Amino acid sequence: MALEDFCSFRNNPHLWTPASLLLPLQNPASSTPGIPKHHHSGRRRLELSNKDDGPPLHLSLPPASAARRLMPTVRRPFPLTHGTTTLGFVFQGGVIAAADTRASAGGLVACPEVHKIIPVHSHLVVTSSGSGADCVLWARALEREIRLYRLRHGRVLSVRGTAKLLAFMLHPFKGTDVCVALTLCGWDQGPNGAREGPKVIYVCSDGARLQGELFSVGSGSPYAYGILDGGLRWNLSREEAFSLAREAVFRATHRDAYSGNNVDLVYITEKGWSRRDREDLKEEYYTRKEEIGKIVEERCGKTD
Repeated sequence: MALEDFCSFRNNPHLWTPASLLLPLQNPASSTPGIPKHHHSGRRRLELSNKDDGPPLHLSLPPASAARRLMPTVRRPFPLTHGTTTLGFVFQGGVIAAADTRASAGGLVACPEVHKIIPVHSHLVVTSSGSGADCVLWARALEREIRLYRLRHGRVLSVRGTAKLLAFMLHPFKGTDVCVALTLCGWDQGPNGAREGPKVIYVCSDGARLQGELFSVGSGSPYAYGILDGGLRWNLSREEAFSLAREAVFRATHRDAYSGNNVDLVYITEKGWSRRDREDLKEEYYTRKEEIGKIVEERCGKTD
């Protein structure tokens, strides 16, 4: 009831429209008893049988116009300041996804140990930046849709298809306060398990859907790009790729106040994704300070 009051559902019941009014039903005689069928030809349709197996299925879907009217009415206790550093790139050995672990709320470090790299299935992960709640919500929704697709069609949806599906789901919320920027890092499996290779695709709530070999997103991305542009090449070894990703996240967190604490690394190949142990960037910082101090001492000794 508190949620209804918060969303002004009682005072504005027209904001949420039953799906039965939006989505026409097909001939129930052609459906399997008790099992809804889903078709994705422009919009979703439901087929339900006439068999009375209990209460009818009622879904409530928010229209795009309702989402735009509803979201600006919610007052936040503080202004949202988004800060993070996430990156993903491809090389000859696969895909590397890396991110820091700091979640900020305005000028406050809300949590130092957030997981910004979210697995979707065995060969696909997403790096999230933007509003933390929005990113987690849409990552879970994407994971659910991928599982349903696999159950219906008997195969895993490709990375491009996943990006297109995510952009389609986010489209009704364009122009609202929803802030989601997900970088899909995965390995596509062709027909009969044929190898197709790594892919990195960027999708955000503003409608962008871009494919490339390197993406860095967040307030620390300009600093990360400075490292990645100078060191990224196709023939990197696995250890060199790990070191480059760690260096990029470390430099970004050193200069960006809204990024920091730890670094997470995920490595994706044709065998699936694997996560490296989380590393503390504070230790990395003091290690680098000692190395720089030794170099300065050596140079001063040579000049003397």
